[in-house]
Amino acid sequence: MILCLKILLILLILFIIKIILVSVTFYTEIKAAQQKDPAARSFLEVLLLYQGLHALISHRMAHFFYKTRLFFIARLISQFSRHMTGIEIHPGAEIGKGLFIDHGMGVVIGETAVIGENVLLYQGVTLGGTGLQKGKRHPTIGNNVVIGTGAKVLGNITVGDNSYIGANAVVIKDVPPNSTVVGVPGRITKQEGKKIDISLDHIHILDPIMQSIEELEKRIDKLENK
Repeated sequence: MILCLKILLILLILFIIKIILVSVTFYTEIKAAQQKDPAARSFLEVLLLYQGLHALISHRMAHFFYKTRLFFIARLISQFSRHMTGIEIHPGAEIGKGLFIDHGMGVVIGETAVIGENVLLYQGVTLGGTGLQKGKRHPTIGNNVVIGTGAKVLGNITVGDNSYIGANAVVIKDVPPNSTVVGVPGRITKQEGKKIDISLDHIHILDPIMQSIEELEKRIDKLENK
């Protein structure tokens, strides 16, 4: 009985040490989740229950083994994390500080993807490759970028800082900084505007095609009224 209590005490101490280490190492990511998710009620809730954070913790370990060329171990950790969280991050992907994956189910991040700081990804996002070529074949995402639900960013392209990719958009070309992209294929609706806020209104994103149609309708109305 005493032995069991000692073992439980040791396990509890180890668990507390682990929690402290994760809290310190991933403090930026935890605070980002609290800032960007109105459902996040406490630091501890994010630390223990957010699958996006746990996917990042696993990726940090997998990336270490990937860098030391222990590819099998790296991929093993990655696949275990995928089954546990529903988020697939290749061990080779480079991820900056402050990434928040909201909900996260179905998110896929490819091997040569590069993600900057303070990026927000919603569920179903794919940072994927095109073709079978070797080398850099996945996107580079700048700082303070938001990628909406179900969006696909494909190929060796760059999404500039402070940009927003709308829900279900398919992006296959470079995106300049401070841009908003919607549609299939992705079309830029706003460029060199003010910095995109993280509290995005997904409903009222402008569609460039609809803008063009509305402008044409106004011109037709003017011509008919002459």
